[in-house]
Amino acid sequence: MMEILTQPLEFTFMQHALAAAIISSVVCALLSCWLVLMGWSLMGEAVAHSILPGIVLAHIFGVPMAVGAFVFGMLAVLLIGGISGGSTLKHDTSIGVVFTSLFALGLVLISRTPSETHLTHILFGNVLGISQADLLQTAGLGLATVAVLLALRRSLVLLAFDKIHAHTIGMSTGALSILLLTLLALTTVTSLQTLGILLVVAMLVVPGATALLLCRRFGPMLVVAAVSAGASAIIGVYASYWFDTSTGGSIVLTQSAQFALAYFFAPAKGMIPRMRRGRRRPVASRPTAQPRRSPLDVKDSA
Repeated sequence: MMEILTQPLEFTFMQHALAAAIISSVVCALLSCWLVLMGWSLMGEAVAHSILPGIVLAHIFGVPMAVGAFVFGMLAVLLIGGISGGSTLKHDTSIGVVFTSLFALGLVLISRTPSETHLTHILFGNVLGISQADLLQTAGLGLATVAVLLALRRSLVLLAFDKIHAHTIGMSTGALSILLLTLLALTTVTSLQTLGILLVVAMLVVPGATALLLCRRFGPMLVVAAVSAGASAIIGVYASYWFDTSTGGSIVLTQSAQFALAYFFAPAKGMIPRMRRGRRRPVASRPTAQPRRSPLDVKDSA
């Protein structure tokens, strides 16, 4: 049994992969709590896909990929806001137009860029190829993101639960929204090599959704999301080593399995416990219509 746990760690690349996967997953999980509560899950997908041309251009001009990814992540946010504010199109339509266009631009640039580097690894992740410098960059960006989230936690929680009240008491909701989108771009860059553009979207949504099913207070929701994502990273990395499967795919599949368990068996919000409570309730006491449950029934513990 111990050999299963220790043998993969005899290789340096596995040590780097495990550390990077844990850091990326936990950072994504913390941010996903806000994205899920604010209904910004689609924005996470948009930013993740829109950074592809920035990565390719950074490779062409010899600058760090993180720089190109961050610039195009923020460009996507500005374009989405500009199109939504300057037209009658709905927000989700603007998101769809911007991120598919930028993603297509990235694919065209990849097809026309002669390179010995496998830029397609950016799409699916290459966690086993992470160097020590990449690991330090991932750790630095991840720690910075977590520090800002925790330092401004109360303000960001109020923004997520009651934006109008936050504006009434004098908080700059626009600045906080921009800050959260900036952190989203940074988090996407952090997780780029671990999960790839296509799979980082899952880690920006699934841990928060899983924790939302299990918790009714925001503080425990953050803890559950982080622990769930960290456990997924460990299980996924080991599974990919022993079963020779995609590391990013194994991590996301593990997280998806946790979501499925929470969806069916969560004590308060799981489907099966809710069905059992419905059967036990006397017919006369059953309400004629169920009130609509808000995803914001999680109370802040701050």
